[in-house]
Amino acid sequence: MDISAGIKASLSGRYASALFDLASESGTVTAVESDLATLGAALADSADLAALTTNPELARATQGAAMAAVAKKLKLSPLTTNFLGVLAANRRLGKLPAIIAAFRAIAAAQRGEVTATVTSAHPLSDEQVAALKTKLTAREGRTVMLTASVDPDLLGGLVVTIGSQRIDASIRTRLNSLAQAMKA
Repeated sequence: MDISAGIKASLSGRYASALFDLASESGTVTAVESDLATLGAALADSADLAALTTNPELARATQGAAMAAVAKKLKLSPLTTNFLGVLAANRRLGKLPAIIAAFRAIAAAQRGEVTATVTSAHPLSDEQVAALKTKLTAREGRTVMLTASVDPDLLGGLVVTIGSQRIDASIRTRLNSLAQAMKA
């Protein structure tokens, strides 16, 4: 399995890598990935849950019991539930969002996928997203998982980020470049 050294080197990456290895051995990678997506959405939606994971005043046992109740309510798999217990026991629940992101990256790399973020001035239609995904997949030689967002400050055009590469074809950047050229 080829995982970037940056992911493996981080604390979150080591936990995510260990969870991925356990999920691979038991053949439950897809289930765990789905569980983590559900958990990530719950963390984003609930300020109380996010506070629970980062509150240093709560005892480990209290956090563990609370996370077990959350896992039961969200109907998470036993592996994910046990993993949350380990995080609570080791006081690492605060790293959960980073662990979820690292797990997604590891799973995507294992499937031969790459994640791209596309920012546009206006929402893209489904056809535009599909065409862009096709072009990026051909360029990268791997399946591209596309996430689209909107930033009206771009004025027009796109900014595509794939890993550490950025393709900036926005009107804002072109205008800034023109302004710099005119100053020279």
